[in-house]
Amino acid sequence: MINVLIMETIVIMIYMTAWFLIAQALRRNDVADIAWGTGFIVTAITAMILSDAVPPRGFLAFFLVVLWGLRLATHIYMRNRGKPEDRRYRTWREQWGRHAVIRAFLQVFMLQGLLMIIISLPVTFIITFGQNPFGIFDALGVCIWITGFIFEAVGDYQVVQFKRAPAHKGKLMTQGLWTYTRHPNYFGEVTLWWGMYLIALSVPQGWASILGPLTITFLILKVSGIPLLEEKYKDNPEFQAYKRRTSAFFPLPPGKET
Repeated sequence: MINVLIMETIVIMIYMTAWFLIAQALRRNDVADIAWGTGFIVTAITAMILSDAVPPRGFLAFFLVVLWGLRLATHIYMRNRGKPEDRRYRTWREQWGRHAVIRAFLQVFMLQGLLMIIISLPVTFIITFGQNPFGIFDALGVCIWITGFIFEAVGDYQVVQFKRAPAHKGKLMTQGLWTYTRHPNYFGEVTLWWGMYLIALSVPQGWASILGPLTITFLILKVSGIPLLEEKYKDNPEFQAYKRRTSAFFPLPPGKET
């Protein structure tokens, strides 16, 4: 297992270095967001290559990762196509000044690569140790994974459709799944990784991969997900009203404004 993790780390560092070079050529570090989803596919492929015999459960986990990773990467590419660099990355570039290149390499690309290895731990365990028969945890895990995937995919789709309508220009998305949670896509991503963890509980030592879902949960709830995104709306009265009546994460019926 240690050898698999070491090789995954080497491969991902090479993969993210390649994306860093692309970012420098394009002068936009937000390509790291595209690299995010497909990076998990690279990690899973590495684990499969190093496995003596990939079990059926391993192929299931690989299929789920490919489905999620390709959808997410495609969505982000289409969202960013023809637009300036994402505001977050542009702000960091300005703040970092003459150290922007090295800090982007370390704090954006290398850090994201390391996080990929950690978050994908359930997948690595499933591919490496998942030879035993399918069980109840597999069924529960797949159901929860599907729930999360639907929330993420549908949430993203609804935002795209909302923004395409000229009448919605400059307006806040508060419809569809966004009526029940301010971040259905984030809820979906966290949920599907906990679903993957449940599948990992079916394999020997799978419980030890809990660091993966814990990491993505912490990042989205406390670091680069909800806090960073909502920071830009702190002076927006419409968003503050929406915030008072809508759950931040877990889908809940909308409440009254306070």
